[in-house]
Amino acid sequence: MRSFASILLAITLLLGSGAARADLEVVATTPDLASVAMAIGGAHAKVSALALPTQDPHWVDARPHLALKLARADMLLVVGLGLEVGWLPTLLTGSRNLNVQNGGRGHVDCSELIEPLEVAQARIDRSQGDVHAGGNPHYMFDPRAAAQVIDGVAARMAVLDPPNAGTYRANAASFKTRLATARIGWEKQLSGLRGAKVIDYHKSFPYLESWLGFHVVEHLEPRPGIPPNPRHVAQVLALAKQQKVRIVLQESFYPDRTGQLVATQAGAKLVRIPAGPDLSARQGYIEFMGQVVALLRGATD
Repeated sequence: MRSFASILLAITLLLGSGAARADLEVVATTPDLASVAMAIGGAHAKVSALALPTQDPHWVDARPHLALKLARADMLLVVGLGLEVGWLPTLLTGSRNLNVQNGGRGHVDCSELIEPLEVAQARIDRSQGDVHAGGNPHYMFDPRAAAQVIDGVAARMAVLDPPNAGTYRANAASFKTRLATARIGWEKQLSGLRGAKVIDYHKSFPYLESWLGFHVVEHLEPRPGIPPNPRHVAQVLALAKQQKVRIVLQESFYPDRTGQLVATQAGAKLVRIPAGPDLSARQGYIEFMGQVVALLRGATD
């Protein structure tokens, strides 16, 4: 990997190139937040994500080209709640961009826009695994939380780019209306799964499960971030059979061998969900959540 001295040289050349730029340059740490910014910003914003939908967002490689993105950004959207703590600080240091540093006018911690679940009520330590003391960071799997994020992102865009503030607000209002309509349809499609018992691989879906009324029986990871071991898997499988679990749920970047084993032997369905929208295919947040709903519906076949 190149040194940050070479990164800074590249940044200087990039900023001095005189290339035309959008009214707002927005960088999001994850594709779901990026898709929200795209819908709100429209033609006035150039948006990119640091993580890919095929990556575990806890563990993104802090490569120099990502620092270059941050160097030009007017706005940075972060998931927060410790999700990016292992890699984002290095990129922010390399970017030398005061606007997007924590506390900068372009830095938006989207977790501050929602009501987090699983906030630690007692002291935690590393022996408990990858636990997020401030709450679970996977809130974008709940369209109710996404609606709150839309409001907050639009408000900050309006502050950063006043000439286009009216457009951002109008785009956000239209986006929320479409999302609310889609949500009614999704809830109707999945009404038959309300109360379903599920096994999760990682603690990725408490917001999704709160929204849809799923009951989580157990997790395949013995502790968050700790890979499954045979003893724990055997216990989970016995519980899955006893509780008549219907779905084993995991993000698609995790290995699926263990999840498939438990699902098959318990008579359940394994559902693998991408980490976020495929921006390369111009998939928006609503289309992504529609894909998630379709995958869950497939578990009832």
